[in-house]
Amino acid sequence: MLKSPISSLNRPKIDFPIVLGILGAFIFFMGFALILPLIIDLVYSEHHWDSWLISAGISFGLGGTLWYFFKPKHELRIREGFLVVSGTWLMLSLVGALPFIIAGILPSYTDAVFETMSGLTTTGSTIMGGTTSDGFQNPMIEDLPKSFLFWRSLAHWLGGMGIIVLSLAILPLLGIGGMQLFQAESPGPTTDKLTPRVQETAKLLWVVYFAFTMAEFLLLWVHPSMDWFDALNHAFATLATGGFSTKNASVQGFDSAYIDAIITLFMFLAGINFAMHFRLINGDRESFFNNRETRFYTLITFIGIVGITFSLWFFDGRSILDAIRYGSFQVVAIVTTTGFGTDDYELWYSFGAFFLFLLFFTGGSSGSTGGGIKMIRWMILIRNTGREIKQIIHPKAILPVRIGERAIDANIQRTVLSFFILYMFIFGLGAFIISLFGYDMMSSIGASIAALGNVGPGWGEFGPTDSFAQMPYLAKWVLISLMMIGRLEIFTVLIIFSPAFWKQ
Repeated sequence: MLKSPISSLNRPKIDFPIVLGILGAFIFFMGFALILPLIIDLVYSEHHWDSWLISAGISFGLGGTLWYFFKPKHELRIREGFLVVSGTWLMLSLVGALPFIIAGILPSYTDAVFETMSGLTTTGSTIMGGTTSDGFQNPMIEDLPKSFLFWRSLAHWLGGMGIIVLSLAILPLLGIGGMQLFQAESPGPTTDKLTPRVQETAKLLWVVYFAFTMAEFLLLWVHPSMDWFDALNHAFATLATGGFSTKNASVQGFDSAYIDAIITLFMFLAGINFAMHFRLINGDRESFFNNRETRFYTLITFIGIVGITFSLWFFDGRSILDAIRYGSFQVVAIVTTTGFGTDDYELWYSFGAFFLFLLFFTGGSSGSTGGGIKMIRWMILIRNTGREIKQIIHPKAILPVRIGERAIDANIQRTVLSFFILYMFIFGLGAFIISLFGYDMMSSIGASIAALGNVGPGWGEFGPTDSFAQMPYLAKWVLISLMMIGRLEIFTVLIIFSPAFWKQ
């Protein structure tokens, strides 16, 4: 039982034992996740069962040891919450990379961590199918054992709604301290609580998430070009807005307008706040259809589809139906940061390619599984810009920034502006660092925004048909860091490096 705040007044400013204990709980939970690919391995008789068993054993052993010796005795506080969240995503990526090395699938631990972090952060960038900087040939996606294909997609699915939110839903380990983790891990500038208890909120969100995943799985499975395994993997990757596929050519490998349409629909749904989905399912249509962020997200997606469709039809000579099909899919894939591909956008006419490039700097709604710059942040930035113009014209007027009928607090406005400045700075810094390894400007920019925005494919040498395998190992760790920073929306990670964080 957790001690009351009164009995813990003499605690240090950061209680590291409680951080280690909770990290142990999440690492232990990872062991159960590693058992699932073991089942796939046995079903398909792939003979890598020992790799999954050893990895799960390491996860259970390490996590159980930390939990046993450092089991929390006090309430989790906000600073410890930030440490737990950042530490969890890093540690689970390090542990989740073990099967690739133990089975000999990948020769480099860096590549294994890259692939696992890309999965858990729902980025979708891959090092499969390319030659590393020291001459090793990584396997093609379609040459991977099915258990490893499943693990990549499962990592997406767990990371999409958030491993921490999942744990809060099924493991009542953290007591009243859970809200600190929920707020630190959940995407968006605000956290939408459907119930007074964070554990109940997490359960409700996961019920919706699971239901949507099963619905897409069934709709994909009925098509003859997809067996149950392909359908499940793509449902996992779609609802998580991840982008890992079981095909070398991504979704294009199925060459089906029906599959394109189903995945486009569910990518779009995954980019909407899941709390809004829950309210709609419960009959609250007004909250769903009157939500300003959902409307703005839909508007940006529609504008993108119209622009890209026009470009493909007018400049690239596609038929109107093909232009709509490929334009819609690629726009939704990029806006939601899913990153699936049905066409090589680098071969498009410059108007359409540049239009799509701009969409790399957007993202889904807050409370969705999408990454990037959430739509609510863009709304606040646009409204604030309009307010500043009006303020110049009417300097004495009091002009609050409003989203619908709600006035946005000045603190939130400052936070959003700070986020945007930091986002663009980190993006620019990442591109600059990548350029130091000899890559051209477009490749450097593409790699940086693909990782920070959790989009997956980039531009130049890292386009939709390319692999990140060629990058030097140090450059891969730069992208690994950007993926994590982007998934946890910058502040959660960077605040740890602030001197104020460590002061009383």
